Amino acid sequence: MTATLTTPPATSSTIPLTHGRLPRWAPGLVAVVAIAAAGLFPLLLGWGVVPWVIVSVIFYIGGLTLWAAVVETRRSAVDRMVTSLVWTAFAIALVPLVSLLWTVISKGLPAINSTFLTYSAFRTSLDQPVGIYHAIMGTLVITFCAAVISVPIGIFAAIYLVEYGKGNRLARGITFLVDVMTGIPSIVAGLFAFSMFTLFFGAGYRSGIGGAVALSLLMIPIVVRSTEEMLRLVPDDLREAAYALGTPKWRTITKVVLRTSLGGIITGVTLATARIIGETAPLLLIAGLTTRTNMNPFDGFMTTLPVFIYSQFQKGTPADFDLAWGTALVLVVIVLLLNIAARVIGKIFAPKTGR
Repeated sequence: MTATLTTPPATSSTIPLTHGRLPRWAPGLVAVVAIAAAGLFPLLLGWGVVPWVIVSVIFYIGGLTLWAAVVETRRSAVDRMVTSLVWTAFAIALVPLVSLLWTVISKGLPAINSTFLTYSAFRTSLDQPVGIYHAIMGTLVITFCAAVISVPIGIFAAIYLVEYGKGNRLARGITFLVDVMTGIPSIVAGLFAFSMFTLFFGAGYRSGIGGAVALSLLMIPIVVRSTEEMLRLVPDDLREAAYALGTPKWRTITKVVLRTSLGGIITGVTLATARIIGETAPLLLIAGLTTRTNMNPFDGFMTTLPVFIYSQFQKGTPADFDLAWGTALVLVVIVLLLNIAARVIGKIFAPKTGR
């Protein structure tokens, strides 16, 4: 008895495993056609540039999606539509940033020179040039003092929350207070520092250390949050391995946990410093405004770059506006350098993976 093999009958409908793809130049072609088609509206109706761009984007997304739906599959068409929407949102987010940078650079760059960076605003004669050296030094001194106050408090608080206070009532209270401090307005921090120093030293007391205390109230929550997240990223296996070797907990924290998360902690501290360096309201209350260079944070008025910008715009003359825009450019450059430093430091101190 023999068995015969029979092949199943062929069906008339087959499912394709591949589908057509749009050429690489398809998005560029659709963009050109969309811009040209949308250009008819400004010519016929007198629209401006912004409506033209909006209509061009709508035509581009609709045209590319429709073309993909005809040539490719429905899923590919939806993918191209969502991708176009994401790039559109990205471009919209870049518009205010690019506009801000262009305005600051174009208006501030003509004021930048050696005199502008090395002279203070104090004049001994009417023809003496004015600079921002006193504001630069005041910004650096106050920011450094604020970092000296904030960094130890923030790091130690984060260590307690992660390593010692898991789940207890005190840790929950600290976490709640940190969340509250994250959202307080900067003027409230300035009022607190002003009230505290007035209570201790009397009315009319102004100093850089008061501004540092006010800025530290804004900096501590950022340091706590960033350090806490970095410490939580350290695997528990490293802690358990250190405990298994008989290492005390304090030494495990200092030699294993902190060393592993050092890059992220330094990055968070640097970004927190960049966050507070542009504050104006607290420093107006407690640090004040002066035209002289004051390097002593414990005595006398001390001017920072944001306060100097505010004071120059208050005067309202074209020369003062030029000084304000030049100062704004210097402040933007300082913040940019701090962010670059945070990136570089984070890469240098990042734990080596061995790959």
